[in-house]
Amino acid sequence: MISMNKQIYDFAVIGAGPAGMMAALHAAECGARVILLEKNRVPGIKLLMTGKERCNITSSESDVKNFISVFGKNGKFLMNALHRFGVRETIDFFHENNLSTKVERGGRIFPVSDKAEDIQQLFLKLLKKKNVTVQTNCKIKDIVCKSNIIEKLITDSGEIKAHNYLISTGGLSYPKTGSTGDGYRWAKAMGHKIIEPMPALTPVMGTLDEKWIKELEGLSLKNVKVSINQNNRKHDERFGEALFTSNGMSGPIILDLSKSIGALLAKGQVKLFIDFKPALDLDKLDRRILRDLDKYGKKAVKNLLLGLLPKKLIPVILHLTEIDPEKRASSVSKEERRTLRLYLKQFPLTINSLVGFNKAIITAGGVCLKEIDPKTMRSRIVENLYFAGEIMDLDGPTGGYNLQVCWSTGFIAGNSAAERE
Repeated sequence: MISMNKQIYDFAVIGAGPAGMMAALHAAECGARVILLEKNRVPGIKLLMTGKERCNITSSESDVKNFISVFGKNGKFLMNALHRFGVRETIDFFHENNLSTKVERGGRIFPVSDKAEDIQQLFLKLLKKKNVTVQTNCKIKDIVCKSNIIEKLITDSGEIKAHNYLISTGGLSYPKTGSTGDGYRWAKAMGHKIIEPMPALTPVMGTLDEKWIKELEGLSLKNVKVSINQNNRKHDERFGEALFTSNGMSGPIILDLSKSIGALLAKGQVKLFIDFKPALDLDKLDRRILRDLDKYGKKAVKNLLLGLLPKKLIPVILHLTEIDPEKRASSVSKEERRTLRLYLKQFPLTINSLVGFNKAIITAGGVCLKEIDPKTMRSRIVENLYFAGEIMDLDGPTGGYNLQVCWSTGFIAGNSAAERE
Protein backbone atom coordinates (compact mmCIF):
# COMPACT_ATOMS: atom_id res chain seq x y z
CA MET A 1 0.00 0.00 0.00
CA ILE A 2 1.31 3.43 -0.94
CA SER A 3 1.82 5.88 1.92
CA MET A 4 -0.39 8.98 1.81
CA ASN A 5 2.41 11.15 3.08
CA LYS A 6 6.09 10.44 3.54
CA GLN A 7 6.04 12.63 6.61
CA ILE A 8 5.96 10.84 9.95
CA TYR A 9 3.82 12.85 12.33
CA ASP A 10 4.52 13.31 15.99
CA PHE A 11 0.88 12.76 16.89
CA ALA A 12 -2.01 11.17 15.00
CA VAL A 13 -5.44 11.81 16.52
CA ILE A 14 -8.26 9.46 15.53
CA GLY A 15 -11.63 11.14 16.03
CA ALA A 16 -12.28 14.88 15.73
CA GLY A 17 -14.82 15.30 18.50
CA PRO A 18 -14.29 17.71 21.42
CA ALA A 19 -11.58 15.57 23.06
CA GLY A 20 -9.75 14.93 19.79
CA MET A 21 -9.80 18.56 18.68
CA MET A 22 -8.60 19.76 22.08
CA ALA A 23 -5.79 17.18 22.10
CA ALA A 24 -4.68 18.00 18.55
CA LEU A 25 -4.73 21.74 19.24
CA HIS A 26 -2.65 21.59 22.42
CA ALA A 27 -0.16 19.11 21.00
CA ALA A 28 0.38 21.50 18.08
CA GLU A 29 0.78 24.42 20.48
CA CYS A 30 3.60 22.43 22.09
CA GLY A 31 5.32 22.18 18.73
CA ALA A 32 4.21 18.70 17.64
CA ARG A 33 3.42 17.87 14.01
CA VAL A 34 -0.20 16.74 14.28
CA ILE A 35 -2.69 15.06 11.98
CA LEU A 36 -6.35 14.90 13.00
CA LEU A 37 -8.43 12.17 11.35
CA GLU A 38 -12.22 12.22 11.10
CA LYS A 39 -14.50 9.84 9.21
CA ASN A 40 -17.27 12.44 8.88
CA ARG A 41 -17.14 15.21 6.31
CA VAL A 42 -16.44 17.84 9.01
CA PRO A 43 -15.05 17.68 12.57
CA GLY A 44 -17.27 18.15 15.60
CA ILE A 45 -20.54 16.73 14.25
CA LYS A 46 -21.69 15.44 17.65
CA LEU A 47 -20.57 18.65 19.31
CA LEU A 48 -23.15 20.49 17.21
CA MET A 49 -25.93 18.43 18.83
CA THR A 50 -24.96 18.96 22.46
CA GLY A 51 -27.14 21.00 24.79
CA LYS A 52 -29.97 21.02 22.24
CA GLU A 53 -27.57 22.61 19.74
CA ARG A 54 -26.56 25.26 22.29
CA CYS A 55 -23.53 23.36 23.67
CA ASN A 56 -23.39 23.15 27.46
CA ILE A 57 -19.60 23.46 27.45
CA THR A 58 -19.01 22.87 31.17
CA SER A 59 -20.40 23.20 34.69
CA SER A 60 -19.73 26.07 37.07
CA GLU A 61 -18.70 23.51 39.71
CA SER A 62 -15.01 24.45 39.97
CA ASP A 63 -14.25 22.53 43.16
CA VAL A 64 -12.44 19.43 41.92
CA LYS A 65 -13.59 17.13 44.73
CA ASN A 66 -17.22 18.11 44.21
CA PHE A 67 -16.84 17.76 40.46
CA ILE A 68 -15.41 14.25 40.50
CA SER A 69 -17.93 13.06 43.11
CA VAL A 70 -20.72 13.01 40.48
CA PHE A 71 -18.80 10.36 38.52
CA GLY A 72 -18.91 7.87 41.36
CA LYS A 73 -15.98 5.56 42.05
CA ASN A 74 -14.35 6.30 38.68
CA GLY A 75 -14.26 10.03 39.35
CA LYS A 76 -10.90 9.96 41.13
CA PHE A 77 -9.31 9.13 37.77
CA LEU A 78 -9.98 12.76 36.77
CA MET A 79 -8.27 14.36 39.76
CA ASN A 80 -4.98 15.18 38.03
CA ALA A 81 -6.56 16.23 34.74
CA LEU A 82 -8.99 18.63 36.44
CA HIS A 83 -6.24 20.18 38.55
CA ARG A 84 -4.26 20.87 35.37
CA PHE A 85 -7.10 21.84 33.04
CA GLY A 86 -10.38 22.14 34.91
CA VAL A 87 -13.46 24.31 34.74
CA ARG A 88 -11.61 27.59 35.31
CA GLU A 89 -9.01 26.80 32.64
CA THR A 90 -11.72 25.75 30.20
CA ILE A 91 -13.66 28.99 30.64
CA ASP A 92 -10.43 30.99 30.31
CA PHE A 93 -9.58 29.10 27.11
CA PHE A 94 -12.83 30.15 25.47
CA HIS A 95 -12.69 33.72 26.78
CA GLU A 96 -9.11 34.14 25.57
CA ASN A 97 -10.30 33.09 22.14
CA ASN A 98 -13.09 35.67 22.13
CA LEU A 99 -15.98 33.34 22.86
CA SER A 100 -18.10 34.70 25.69
CA THR A 101 -19.96 32.40 28.06
CA LYS A 102 -22.90 32.65 30.44
CA VAL A 103 -24.07 30.67 33.47
CA GLU A 104 -27.64 29.37 33.53
CA ARG A 105 -29.80 27.49 36.01
CA GLY A 106 -28.04 24.58 37.66
CA GLY A 107 -24.60 26.04 36.96
CA ARG A 108 -24.73 25.11 33.27
CA ILE A 109 -22.35 27.17 31.16
CA PHE A 110 -23.21 28.00 27.54
CA PRO A 111 -21.80 30.29 24.88
CA VAL A 112 -23.58 33.65 25.01
CA SER A 113 -24.63 33.12 21.39
CA ASP A 114 -26.46 29.87 22.29
CA LYS A 115 -24.87 28.30 19.21
CA ALA A 116 -22.90 25.05 19.37
CA GLU A 117 -21.67 25.91 15.89
CA ASP A 118 -19.61 28.77 17.35
CA ILE A 119 -17.64 26.24 19.42
CA GLN A 120 -17.04 24.05 16.38
CA GLN A 121 -15.97 26.98 14.21
CA LEU A 122 -13.60 28.24 16.90
CA PHE A 123 -11.78 24.92 16.98
CA LEU A 124 -11.59 24.73 13.20
CA LYS A 125 -10.04 28.19 13.12
CA LEU A 126 -7.51 27.39 15.85
CA LEU A 127 -6.54 24.04 14.31
CA LYS A 128 -5.84 25.79 11.03
CA LYS A 129 -3.89 28.53 12.79
CA LYS A 130 -1.68 25.94 14.53
CA ASN A 131 -1.06 24.07 11.25
CA VAL A 132 -2.81 20.87 12.30
CA THR A 133 -3.40 18.67 9.28
CA VAL A 134 -7.12 17.87 9.32
CA GLN A 135 -8.23 14.98 7.15
CA THR A 136 -11.98 14.31 6.91
CA ASN A 137 -13.86 11.46 5.22
CA CYS A 138 -11.04 9.28 6.50
CA LYS A 139 -11.97 5.75 7.55
CA ILE A 140 -9.49 3.72 9.58
CA LYS A 141 -9.42 0.15 8.32
CA ASP A 142 -6.77 -1.16 10.72
CA ILE A 143 -4.28 -0.16 13.38
CA VAL A 144 -1.03 -2.09 12.99
CA CYS A 145 0.44 -2.81 16.41
CA LYS A 146 3.51 -4.96 17.08
CA SER A 147 5.28 -5.61 20.37
CA ASN A 148 2.87 -3.22 22.11
CA ILE A 149 3.79 -0.33 19.82
CA ILE A 150 1.56 1.09 17.08
CA GLU A 151 3.47 1.16 13.80
CA LYS A 152 0.92 2.74 11.49
CA LEU A 153 -2.70 3.31 10.58
CA ILE A 154 -4.25 1.72 7.51
CA THR A 155 -6.93 3.99 6.07
CA ASP A 156 -9.20 3.60 3.07
CA SER A 157 -6.73 5.65 1.02
CA GLY A 158 -3.30 4.77 2.38
CA GLU A 159 -1.04 4.57 5.43
CA ILE A 160 -0.37 7.11 8.15
CA LYS A 161 2.61 6.87 10.50
CA ALA A 162 3.22 8.77 13.73
CA HIS A 163 5.30 8.52 16.86
CA ASN A 164 2.20 8.69 19.08
CA TYR A 165 -1.50 8.02 18.57
CA LEU A 166 -4.73 9.04 20.29
CA ILE A 167 -8.07 7.26 20.09
CA SER A 168 -10.86 9.74 20.80
CA THR A 169 -13.68 8.22 18.81
CA GLY A 170 -16.36 8.57 21.49
CA GLY A 171 -18.83 5.86 22.48
CA LEU A 172 -21.95 4.40 20.88
CA SER A 173 -24.45 7.19 21.49
CA TYR A 174 -25.96 8.94 18.47
CA PRO A 175 -24.54 6.41 15.96
CA LYS A 176 -25.70 8.59 13.05
CA THR A 177 -22.87 10.99 13.98
CA GLY A 178 -20.30 8.25 13.45
CA SER A 179 -20.14 6.87 17.01
CA THR A 180 -20.20 3.22 16.01
CA GLY A 181 -17.81 1.70 18.54
CA ASP A 182 -14.73 1.50 16.30
CA GLY A 183 -12.49 2.70 19.11
CA TYR A 184 -13.63 -0.10 21.40
CA ARG A 185 -12.78 -2.73 18.80
CA TRP A 186 -9.32 -1.29 18.16
CA ALA A 187 -8.55 -0.96 21.87
CA LYS A 188 -9.70 -4.51 22.56
CA ALA A 189 -7.64 -5.88 19.68
CA MET A 190 -4.57 -4.22 21.22
CA GLY A 191 -5.17 -5.90 24.57
CA HIS A 192 -7.39 -3.44 26.44
CA LYS A 193 -10.33 -4.51 28.58
CA ILE A 194 -13.62 -2.90 27.57
CA ILE A 195 -16.24 -2.34 30.26
CA GLU A 196 -19.53 -3.19 28.54
CA PRO A 197 -20.89 -0.04 26.87
CA MET A 198 -24.43 0.95 27.86
CA PRO A 199 -26.60 3.93 26.90
CA ALA A 200 -26.48 6.69 29.51
CA LEU A 201 -28.39 9.95 29.87
CA THR A 202 -31.22 8.52 27.84
CA PRO A 203 -35.02 8.86 27.97
CA VAL A 204 -37.06 5.98 29.39
CA MET A 205 -40.07 4.11 28.01
CA GLY A 206 -43.18 3.14 29.97
CA THR A 207 -45.23 -0.01 29.54
CA LEU A 208 -47.80 -0.31 26.78
CA ASP A 209 -50.70 -0.75 29.21
CA GLU A 210 -50.18 2.78 30.61
CA LYS A 211 -51.88 4.34 27.59
CA TRP A 212 -52.45 7.64 29.41
CA ILE A 213 -48.76 8.51 28.85
CA LYS A 214 -49.62 9.65 25.34
CA GLU A 215 -52.07 12.18 26.80
CA LEU A 216 -49.25 13.83 28.75
CA GLU A 217 -46.83 14.12 25.81
CA GLY A 218 -44.98 17.43 25.94
CA LEU A 219 -45.90 18.21 29.55
CA SER A 220 -42.91 19.81 31.26
CA LEU A 221 -42.54 19.48 35.03
CA LYS A 222 -40.50 21.77 37.26
CA ASN A 223 -39.40 21.34 40.86
CA VAL A 224 -40.53 17.73 41.12
CA LYS A 225 -38.85 14.79 42.82
CA VAL A 226 -38.51 11.51 40.94
CA SER A 227 -37.52 8.25 42.60
CA ILE A 228 -36.93 4.77 41.19
CA ASN A 229 -37.96 1.61 43.04
CA GLN A 230 -37.53 -2.10 42.62
CA ASN A 231 -39.07 -4.74 44.84
CA ASN A 232 -40.55 -2.00 47.05
CA ARG A 233 -37.12 -0.51 47.72
CA LYS A 234 -36.03 2.98 46.67
CA HIS A 235 -32.71 2.94 44.82
CA ASP A 236 -32.19 6.51 43.63
CA GLU A 237 -33.91 9.87 43.34
CA ARG A 238 -33.45 13.33 41.80
CA PHE A 239 -35.05 16.76 42.14
CA GLY A 240 -35.55 19.16 39.24
CA GLU A 241 -37.13 19.12 35.79
CA ALA A 242 -38.69 16.28 33.81
CA LEU A 243 -40.72 15.89 30.64
CA PHE A 244 -43.36 13.46 29.43
CA THR A 245 -42.78 12.03 25.96
CA SER A 246 -45.14 10.04 23.71
CA ASN A 247 -44.06 6.76 25.31
CA GLY A 248 -42.30 7.63 28.54
CA MET A 249 -40.23 10.38 30.14
CA SER A 250 -37.17 12.51 29.50
CA GLY A 251 -35.69 15.72 30.90
CA PRO A 252 -32.61 16.38 33.07
CA ILE A 253 -33.51 14.32 36.15
CA ILE A 254 -34.76 11.39 34.08
CA LEU A 255 -31.58 11.37 32.03
CA ASP A 256 -29.50 11.45 35.20
CA LEU A 257 -31.45 8.48 36.60
CA SER A 258 -31.26 6.44 33.39
CA LYS A 259 -27.99 4.72 34.25
CA SER A 260 -29.42 3.45 37.55
CA ILE A 261 -32.63 2.46 35.76
CA GLY A 262 -30.68 0.49 33.15
CA ALA A 263 -28.82 -1.45 35.84
CA LEU A 264 -32.08 -2.27 37.65
CA LEU A 265 -33.91 -3.32 34.48
CA ALA A 266 -31.36 -6.11 34.06
CA LYS A 267 -32.76 -7.56 37.30
CA GLY A 268 -36.47 -6.98 36.70
CA GLN A 269 -39.26 -4.43 36.58
CA VAL A 270 -38.59 -0.84 37.67
CA LYS A 271 -41.16 1.55 39.12
CA LEU A 272 -40.77 5.32 38.83
CA PHE A 273 -42.62 7.63 41.22
CA ILE A 274 -43.14 11.37 40.76
CA ASP A 275 -43.66 13.66 43.73
CA PHE A 276 -45.43 16.72 42.33
CA LYS A 277 -45.34 18.48 45.71
CA PRO A 278 -41.93 17.70 47.27
CA ALA A 279 -42.10 20.82 49.47
CA LEU A 280 -45.14 19.40 51.30
CA ASP A 281 -45.19 16.25 53.40
CA LEU A 282 -48.31 14.05 53.37
CA ASP A 283 -49.95 15.80 56.31
CA LYS A 284 -49.36 19.31 54.97
CA LEU A 285 -50.58 18.30 51.52
CA ASP A 286 -53.68 16.72 53.05
CA ARG A 287 -54.45 19.96 54.92
CA ARG A 288 -53.95 21.94 51.71
CA ILE A 289 -56.37 19.70 49.79
CA LEU A 290 -58.90 19.78 52.62
CA ARG A 291 -58.73 23.57 52.78
CA ASP A 292 -59.33 23.87 49.04
CA LEU A 293 -62.22 21.40 49.18
CA ASP A 294 -63.87 23.47 51.89
CA LYS A 295 -63.18 26.80 50.18
CA TYR A 296 -64.39 25.75 46.74
CA GLY A 297 -67.06 23.27 47.75
CA LYS A 298 -69.42 24.12 44.88
CA LYS A 299 -66.75 23.80 42.19
CA ALA A 300 -66.12 20.63 40.19
CA VAL A 301 -63.03 18.73 41.32
CA LYS A 302 -61.41 19.19 37.90
CA ASN A 303 -61.48 22.98 38.39
CA LEU A 304 -60.37 22.82 42.00
CA LEU A 305 -57.16 21.01 41.00
CA LEU A 306 -56.01 23.86 38.73
CA GLY A 307 -54.37 25.37 41.79
CA LEU A 308 -52.39 22.20 42.45
CA LEU A 309 -51.52 20.67 39.08
CA PRO A 310 -50.81 21.52 35.44
CA LYS A 311 -54.07 21.49 33.46
CA LYS A 312 -52.91 18.65 31.20
CA LEU A 313 -52.26 16.37 34.16
CA ILE A 314 -55.65 16.76 35.87
CA PRO A 315 -57.73 14.39 33.65
CA VAL A 316 -55.09 11.66 34.03
CA ILE A 317 -54.92 12.04 37.81
CA LEU A 318 -58.70 11.91 38.13
CA HIS A 319 -58.87 8.88 35.85
CA LEU A 320 -56.29 7.00 37.91
CA THR A 321 -57.91 7.95 41.21
CA GLU A 322 -61.36 7.10 39.80
CA ILE A 323 -62.77 10.43 40.99
CA ASP A 324 -65.54 11.87 38.83
CA PRO A 325 -64.15 15.10 37.27
CA GLU A 326 -67.57 16.78 37.56
CA LYS A 327 -68.03 15.84 41.19
CA ARG A 328 -68.47 18.79 43.55
CA ALA A 329 -65.49 19.41 45.80
CA SER A 330 -67.73 19.26 48.87
CA SER A 331 -68.78 15.73 47.91
CA VAL A 332 -65.27 14.27 47.76
CA SER A 333 -64.98 11.52 50.37
CA LYS A 334 -62.18 11.09 52.88
CA GLU A 335 -60.98 7.99 51.04
CA GLU A 336 -60.96 9.82 47.68
CA ARG A 337 -58.99 12.64 49.27
CA ARG A 338 -56.38 10.22 50.57
CA THR A 339 -56.11 8.54 47.17
CA LEU A 340 -55.65 11.93 45.50
CA ARG A 341 -52.98 12.86 48.02
CA LEU A 342 -51.15 9.61 47.32
CA TYR A 343 -51.11 10.20 43.56
CA LEU A 344 -49.79 13.73 44.04
CA LYS A 345 -46.89 12.40 46.12
CA GLN A 346 -46.29 9.04 44.42
CA PHE A 347 -47.50 9.22 40.83
CA PRO A 348 -46.50 5.81 39.37
CA LEU A 349 -45.00 4.86 36.03
CA THR A 350 -43.73 1.38 35.19
CA ILE A 351 -40.48 1.53 33.21
CA ASN A 352 -40.24 -0.93 30.37
CA SER A 353 -36.86 -0.01 28.87
CA LEU A 354 -34.36 2.69 28.05
CA VAL A 355 -34.73 4.34 24.66
CA GLY A 356 -31.21 3.21 23.73
CA PHE A 357 -28.09 4.48 22.00
CA ASN A 358 -30.01 6.31 19.26
CA LYS A 359 -31.13 8.95 21.76
CA ALA A 360 -28.57 8.47 24.53
CA ILE A 361 -26.48 11.58 25.12
CA ILE A 362 -23.43 9.60 26.20
CA THR A 363 -22.18 6.04 26.67
CA ALA A 364 -21.42 4.42 30.01
CA GLY A 365 -18.58 1.89 29.99
CA GLY A 366 -15.58 1.85 27.68
CA VAL A 367 -11.83 1.37 28.02
CA CYS A 368 -10.98 0.23 31.54
CA LEU A 369 -9.43 3.12 33.51
CA LYS A 370 -6.97 0.82 35.27
CA GLU A 371 -5.22 0.45 31.92
CA ILE A 372 -4.77 4.22 31.41
CA ASP A 373 -2.30 6.49 33.23
CA PRO A 374 -4.44 9.33 34.67
CA LYS A 375 -1.47 11.73 34.66
CA THR A 376 -0.85 11.40 30.91
CA MET A 377 -3.86 9.52 29.42
CA ARG A 378 -1.32 7.09 27.98
CA SER A 379 -2.14 3.41 27.70
CA ARG A 380 -0.43 1.13 30.19
CA ILE A 381 -0.50 -1.61 27.55
CA VAL A 382 0.46 0.05 24.26
CA GLU A 383 3.49 2.31 24.64
CA ASN A 384 2.57 5.05 22.16
CA LEU A 385 -1.22 5.05 22.52
CA TYR A 386 -3.38 7.61 24.34
CA PHE A 387 -7.10 7.86 25.09
CA ALA A 388 -9.36 10.86 25.71
CA GLY A 389 -13.04 11.59 26.09
CA GLU A 390 -16.07 9.35 26.02
CA ILE A 391 -14.23 6.22 24.86
CA MET A 392 -13.02 5.78 28.45
CA ASP A 393 -15.16 4.30 31.23
CA LEU A 394 -16.32 7.69 32.52
CA ASP A 395 -19.86 9.06 32.49
CA GLY A 396 -21.40 11.83 34.53
CA PRO A 397 -24.76 13.59 34.82
CA THR A 398 -26.15 16.31 32.58
CA GLY A 399 -24.93 19.85 33.09
CA GLY A 400 -21.62 20.07 31.19
CA TYR A 401 -19.74 17.44 33.19
CA ASN A 402 -19.13 15.08 30.29
CA LEU A 403 -17.89 17.76 27.91
CA GLN A 404 -15.51 18.95 30.62
CA VAL A 405 -14.06 15.43 30.70
CA CYS A 406 -13.39 15.78 26.97
CA TRP A 407 -11.66 19.14 27.36
CA SER A 408 -9.57 18.01 30.35
CA THR A 409 -8.50 14.59 29.10
CA GLY A 410 -7.92 15.95 25.59
CA PHE A 411 -5.65 18.66 26.97
CA ILE A 412 -3.67 16.16 29.07
CA ALA A 413 -3.31 13.64 26.21
CA GLY A 414 -2.21 16.30 23.70
CA ASN A 415 0.36 17.84 25.99
CA SER A 416 1.66 14.48 27.18
CA ALA A 417 2.10 13.14 23.66
CA ALA A 418 3.92 16.30 22.59
CA GLU A 419 6.21 16.23 25.63
CA ARG A 420 7.08 12.60 24.96
CA GLU A 421 8.84 13.53 21.73
